[in-house]
Formats: sequence, C-alpha cells, structure tokens
Amino acid sequence: MTEIPTHLSGEMSEAGHRLVQRVYYEDTDFSGLVYHARYLHFLERGRTDYLRCLGVEQSRLVSIDEEGLVFVVHRMEIDFKSPARMDDIVTVRTWTEKAGGAKLVLGQQILRGETLLIAARVTIAVINASGRPRRLPEGLSAQFLARATV
Repeated sequence: MTEIPTHLSGEMSEAGHRLVQRVYYEDTDFSGLVYHARYLHFLERGRTDYLRCLGVEQSRLVSIDEEGLVFVVHRMEIDFKSPARMDDIVTVRTWTEKAGGAKLVLGQQILRGETLLIAARVTIAVINASGRPRRLPEGLSAQFLARATV
C-alpha cells in the first residue's frame, strides 16, 4: 500500500489544526466568487483532517465498541465576512472549544492570508450506531481537549 503524505491532512499546532486549500472554478458561482454553500465543503475538510491529525479515524469509530460512535453536525453558526475568489489559497483553521458528554464544539475559520473570510462554530452531536445520543469516551474527549483553545 502506498503511504499517504501527511501534509495532505494539514498540520497541527498549539492553535489547533491548519489546512491549506486552493479555490477551484467548481467552488465559484457566475460572479467568480465562492458560492456560499461551498464554504461548508471547506469547513468539513478542515474538521475531517483535524480528526485525522488527532489520530481519530471516523470510519473506525462506528465499531469502536458494541455501541458504536458517530459524529453528526447538530448546529452550525457561520459569519460570512469577505468572499474568496477562484485561485485564492485559503487556510481552514479548526480547534476544539468543548468536548464532553454527548457534544463536541469546534471553532473554525477560513482565511486568505491574514484576512478572515469565514468564522464558524460547529456543534457536533455524539451518537451511537443506532442514532441515539451517547457520551464521548473519556480517552477521545481528552484527545480533543488537549487541542482546546479559547
């Protein structure tokens, strides 16, 4: 099996996770600006690679124990500050705000250089394989809290 370069998943720092992405034609609307719903894709990639860099493989969580564990977006607050354009290089930042119980709260930003384009706060519900709420296991909670920022 070919080893996947780790830089594809971004990088971790004391401030959380950082993922660099290019804006492609498919991300834009007729005006050449990123279509508002496409920002959800960038944010999802940031969250997924944040988990990956924490050593959390979502595909394996469903069979983590007899109950199973799945993350689902429960709530998302997004402030659109400034638009991105085709060929821009953007950075998706992701960090933990809260982890415990049946909930995980992540902060996210999309920046172009130092310019804040998007600010988001995402509440993730922790459920079992049957769709019922379950507690985040202590070990997993600790992994997220180790990267918590205020």
